[in-house]
Amino acid sequence: MSGGLGAEAVQRRTLLVVLVLNAALFVGLGVGGLLADSSALLANAVDNGSDAAVYLIGFLAVGRAMIWKTRAAWLSGIMLLIFAAGVLADVARRWIVGTDPVGWTMMGLAVVAAVVNLICLMLIRRQDSDDVNMRAAETFSFNDFASNGGILVAGGLVMALNQAWPDLLVGLIVAAIALKGGLDILKDARGVANKGQAQ
Repeated sequence: MSGGLGAEAVQRRTLLVVLVLNAALFVGLGVGGLLADSSALLANAVDNGSDAAVYLIGFLAVGRAMIWKTRAAWLSGIMLLIFAAGVLADVARRWIVGTDPVGWTMMGLAVVAAVVNLICLMLIRRQDSDDVNMRAAETFSFNDFASNGGILVAGGLVMALNQAWPDLLVGLIVAAIALKGGLDILKDARGVANKGQAQ
């Protein structure tokens, strides 16, 4: 019993740390994305903001009944799908009205965000938990880390080619990653719910 309580305490602490880190990235990448006029950075900022909200939900669900955890995971997946739709709308808007992203700002912030997301991923994987919300958290952190790599490449291409399309392309890719992540989380939550009903 005490071992379970200890594991829950560690899980809460881990979720709280990654929540704070993602909230900080939301602010930093958001400001940087506005200053750099970068769709990819803004997409990553909104992604981290939705992640922080989801980590808060997961934090509140720790130690509660499985139905709580399953509903939290469902909400996580739905938020990712909403985020993906928002990014697609922003990319379309920027494609129509035009954009002039700053490559070096994109690259610098992508490196910082990649380091932070790698720390989050390592903290979550250290839990070695089968909890549906911890698996969702791992999906978020891995997606963010992959997105940071894409932004780094896009920033380099923006500088080399002096064109905006690499930034818009990565914005689309970030949306696609979020879409897949959201669907995976919903599938995982459905599987956990069905398993619970079967028992």
